[in-house]
Amino acid sequence: MNAAKSRTRVGKYELGKTIGEGSFAKVKFARNVETGNHVAIKILDRNHVLRHKMVEQLKREISTMKLIKHPNVVNIFEVMASKTKIYIVLEFVSGGELFDKIANDGRLKENEARQYFPTTFNAVDYCHSRGVFHRDLKPENLLLDSNGILKVSDFGLSTYSQRDDALLRTACGTPNYVAPEVLNAKGYDGSAADIWSCGVILFVLMAGYLPFDEPNQMALYKKISNAEFSYPSWFPPDAKKLLSRILDPNPLTRIKIPELLEDKWFKEGYKPPCFEEEEGINVDDVAAAFNDSKENLVTERKEKPVSMNAFELISRSQSFNLDSLFEKEMGIVKRETRFTSQRPAHEIISKIEEAAKPLGFNVHRRNYKMKLQGDKSGRKGHLSVATEVFEVAPSLHMVELRKTGGDTLEFHKFYKNFSSGLQDVVWQAEGKNEGKTEAQNEGKIEQSR
Repeated sequence: MNAAKSRTRVGKYELGKTIGEGSFAKVKFARNVETGNHVAIKILDRNHVLRHKMVEQLKREISTMKLIKHPNVVNIFEVMASKTKIYIVLEFVSGGELFDKIANDGRLKENEARQYFPTTFNAVDYCHSRGVFHRDLKPENLLLDSNGILKVSDFGLSTYSQRDDALLRTACGTPNYVAPEVLNAKGYDGSAADIWSCGVILFVLMAGYLPFDEPNQMALYKKISNAEFSYPSWFPPDAKKLLSRILDPNPLTRIKIPELLEDKWFKEGYKPPCFEEEEGINVDDVAAAFNDSKENLVTERKEKPVSMNAFELISRSQSFNLDSLFEKEMGIVKRETRFTSQRPAHEIISKIEEAAKPLGFNVHRRNYKMKLQGDKSGRKGHLSVATEVFEVAPSLHMVELRKTGGDTLEFHKFYKNFSSGLQDVVWQAEGKNEGKTEAQNEGKIEQSR
């Protein structure tokens, strides 16, 4: 049996599965319970930040990044803090990593590389102009949204993972994309280091493999320090010329941003991004998250479905509900239905949402209650259905669906289609299905007014 699983709530966000993890931070998928929008939340260890005296630097960089609203940079929406953690609420990018595309489909054609490289570079250049450097550009930080638009993630946050030489740890990243001066740990210019990493990314886009890749770490560092690599035969000459200037091991002679913007290969078909910057963005939440005041602290709390006691269960049972007898005599069509399930509550909620959307219903969630709103108007306006999951026992839930708007006959038609998508979560009691119709088997359904 599956025990009921509670969900963790932080402020107005319901936390889901972990989608990324490093030594001192993790990223979780989350949902804004007020709007239903999906976000990603980066969770930092507050004590680690304090211990390494990173507070002022993080405050400054996160504030700057919150002000930046570039179409190719993952947005920061807000910052929160508890007694032990700092939560950075980020735009959720659902299309996966650009390098998954390369791993699956192979190297990109030249025109495709021209599409993604300038996009990456523009995002980097824009953030540089605001005084923010990435310092850890790598495949994991190049994401694609559902429309295939590239977004650079973790700008301004990468410094956090570089303390204690974390950059060179497997858990925090790979040195294959890192500039020679960063590996030498003698101090470096953030802009020049990011340009080098962009060059490695361009090489991978067009070649399908890394320019610097050795199983032995010392051999890898030596090749990076001397920029020892060779071009594949299909590389166009102009691309080679550009890469030789980007992958220059000397940061002082490495190509600068104004020169790169004038490069022949880069300029071909290049269209600079056109967008308007937002005004009036507030960064007070960033300062509040890092100060010692307890006034603005959030708490992580577990949430479970509403529990139903035995009396409430009996009163809602068809066998003891007198209303259902009158309905049968009067011929009234019922407008409420229930079913039981032994699945975890969060799984039931997800299955309801999954079944409702293809039928043209908008789903609004609030904890373990949902409102399903039809997008088409029927005989009595838009059909709307309220649902709620109740905990009857640690491994048993009752789900109630009630028409709150629209035509009752349309509700029954909706439920007939809707219930076919719930078969995985509806409880089938052994030995009770013989001789029943398929519709009756779809849920030990109890209907009442």
